[in-house]
Amino acid sequence: MNMNIKISLLPIAFIFLFLFSGCTKDEVDQQAVDLEKIKIFLNNSGIEAQYNENGFYYVISLPGTDPKPTVNSTITVKYKGTLLTGATFDESNSLTFPLTDLIKGWQLGIPLIGTGGRIKLYLPSTLGYGNRNTGGIPANSILIFDVTLNSFSN
Repeated sequence: MNMNIKISLLPIAFIFLFLFSGCTKDEVDQQAVDLEKIKIFLNNSGIEAQYNENGFYYVISLPGTDPKPTVNSTITVKYKGTLLTGATFDESNSLTFPLTDLIKGWQLGIPLIGTGGRIKLYLPSTLGYGNRNTGGIPANSILIFDVTLNSFSN
């Protein structure tokens, strides 16, 4: 009978391990490398950005109105995305997305502002596209987004 209990607990243990394992060592190392590069960039550029406990830097130039969106909101934004080199890889004056469909950095950063708010996000690659090439974005790229939240709905 004890054997059945051990066997039935094994799948639960694997699920628990999978759910709570977090980042791999490579992701943690890459995030540390990226955050150091971002710090150097911000310092050299004279930018005073705030650090978010989720592992990115940001500057809010306009906080916008309350309430603020959640990760489950659909957002309409004006944005420009650049690499650390300054090269623009994407921009739009008005685009609508469910926030859950976007990169983790946006899911964490956009809810910091309300409608009419403007934020600049400095994202390590681990909160962007990671270690894969995406369009004109090389693998392990630090991303900078200048975002204005035009509106959102829940």
